[in-house]
Amino acid sequence: MSKSVLAVDDEPAVLRLIQMSLMVEGYDIRTVTSGYTALAELEKKRPDLMLLDILMPGLNGYELCAEVRRQPRYQGMKIVFLTALGNLGDPQRGIMAGADDYIIKPFDPDELLSKVRDMIGPSQ
Repeated sequence: MSKSVLAVDDEPAVLRLIQMSLMVEGYDIRTVTSGYTALAELEKKRPDLMLLDILMPGLNGYELCAEVRRQPRYQGMKIVFLTALGNLGDPQRGIMAGADDYIIKPFDPDELLSKVRDMIGPSQ
């Protein structure tokens, strides 16, 4: 069974790039465009990793990350922020919210794939 990734971003073009980058390596990738939709997807199937934007309408990435970390059923699930917020202190705030790592946009697809492999291993 392949490893699964849930990507959460309000920009469809970013989601397509993430999807193309990870599908070619055999990861099971699901994409959603809001924090609230991500919560519903998490109920359907727990991913091995969630790639999470911060600046989204409604439930932002920090709030979603903190909510997921409060729930024992998601213990061990990796969370990586993938965001344009790259000012001094932003990565630390992401880690404080419960993320395992932080990638700043724009991102290199090969670097993203490497990070995913480091976090959850190869797709199979």
